[in-house]
Amino acid sequence: MEDLGMKKQNWDVKETELFLEILKELDMEKCLDGRKVRNTKIFKVAHRRMTAAGYHRSVDQLKFRWKLLKSAYYKGKREPNSSAPAKIQGWWRYEKTMVAIMECRHPLVGAGVHPDRNDEVTEDSEGDGDASMLHWPQTCPQPCPDNTPQNLNLDLIVGVKPWIKMDPEMDTQLKIGFIGAGNMAFGIAKGILSGNVLPANVRVSAPSSRSLGRFQELGIPVTHSNIEVVCGSDVVFVAVKPHLVPLVLSEVSQYITDRHIVVSVAAGVTLATLEEILPENTVAIRLMPNLPCLVQEGAILFARGSRAKPEDGALLRSLLHRCGLVEEGPEAWIDIHTGLSGSGVAFVYLFAEALAEGAVKMGMPSALAHSIASQTVLGAGRLLRDSGKHPAQLRSEVCTPGGTTIYGLHTLEKGGLRATTMSAVESATERAREFGRKSGCKK
Repeated sequence: MEDLGMKKQNWDVKETELFLEILKELDMEKCLDGRKVRNTKIFKVAHRRMTAAGYHRSVDQLKFRWKLLKSAYYKGKREPNSSAPAKIQGWWRYEKTMVAIMECRHPLVGAGVHPDRNDEVTEDSEGDGDASMLHWPQTCPQPCPDNTPQNLNLDLIVGVKPWIKMDPEMDTQLKIGFIGAGNMAFGIAKGILSGNVLPANVRVSAPSSRSLGRFQELGIPVTHSNIEVVCGSDVVFVAVKPHLVPLVLSEVSQYITDRHIVVSVAAGVTLATLEEILPENTVAIRLMPNLPCLVQEGAILFARGSRAKPEDGALLRSLLHRCGLVEEGPEAWIDIHTGLSGSGVAFVYLFAEALAEGAVKMGMPSALAHSIASQTVLGAGRLLRDSGKHPAQLRSEVCTPGGTTIYGLHTLEKGGLRATTMSAVESATERAREFGRKSGCKK
C-alpha cells in the first residue's frame, strides 16, 4: 500500500500512465529488460520529466509506485484468475504498458546470448542489463612485445559470435588500458575496479615510475610501454596532456585494431584530430571527466566519434557508472562541460574557501571553519542532486522573510556573484575551444 507519509498519496490514471510511458521509453533506450528498470538514474530522469509535466513526486515516491505496480504484475502472472485486492485491482488498466516494459527483451537477450540474472538487482547499478555489443577480445594481430599478454579466451566464446559482448558489469574478461597515470586516469581506474573488472585486467603505462605506485597499490599491473598497454587491452584510455596526444597515438597506431575502443581524456583534442591520427575505422570517443572522479562523485560527459556505435557508448557508460554521473552528448557540449564542471570544481573550491574565511573573520577557528564549509558544500550538492529540485527552489526554501539568508544573498548579488560565475564558465569554455582549434591545426 502507499506510504501514508507521502504527500499527494493518490495517483490518478493520467499520472500513472505518463509515469509508465516514461519508464518504458527509458528502458527501451538503454536496451534493458523491464526487471532492470529499477536503475536509480532512470528514476532520476523520470523525475525530471514528471516534474516538467506538472507532477511533483520525489524520486523515492516514483520508486515506491513502480515497486507496487511490479508486485501487482508478478501477482497477476502467478495467479491470473484470482481476484486482486482492491488496492491493486486498478493495475489492470495499465496491463498493456506493464507487459511492454516487463516482457519486452532486447533481441540478444531473447537469443540466449545475454545471461538471465536474478531480478533482485542493486538499485544503483547503472547499466545493469545492457545488451550492447563489442568486438570480443582477441590476440593482437600486429607484432607485439614478447611480454605482452594475449587475450583470447576460447572457453568463454564457444558458441558465441566473436563480436558479442556480455554485460561489462559481469564480464570480468574485458581488458582496460590507460596510457598516462595522472589523476583522471587514477580516478577512472578506481571507479572501474569498484565494479567487477579485475585489477589484473587493467594495465597502466607512464614514462616515469613516480606516478605508478598508487596504481600498483590497487593491484594494477604497470609498465613503461604504451604499445604493451594497447596490445593487451580492448578499451584504451588516452589520459596524457593534450600536446602529447598526437605523439602517443602515432606511436601506437599500428597496434590499434578493429577490436579497440580508444577513449581520449585530453582536453581540447577533437574527435576529428583523433580520427585522422588513428587507423581508418577506429572507434574513438572523446571523454571529459572532472577531479571528483577520484572519490567516485565525478561528472563525466562523452561524445562518440563517427565510427562509434551506440553500443560502444553503452559499454563506456557501464564501465564508468561508478565514477559518478555519466552522460552522452554532441561534441560541441564537451568544451561547455569543461567550463561548467571541469573548471567549475575549482570555482566551488574558491567559494568554499571564501565561506570559511568569512567565518574566520567573524571569530571561528580556521580548521573548524574549513571543515564546516566543506560539509556545507557536500550537503548542498547532494540535496540538489537527489531532490531533483531546481537550485532556485532549494534556495527559496532556505530563505525566510527578513532572515539571515536573504541578507547574505543580497550582499552576494550586490557583489555580482551570479554574473561573475556565468562569465567564469564562459571564459573557461572559450579557452577549451581555443585548445580545440589549436589541436585541429596540428592535424
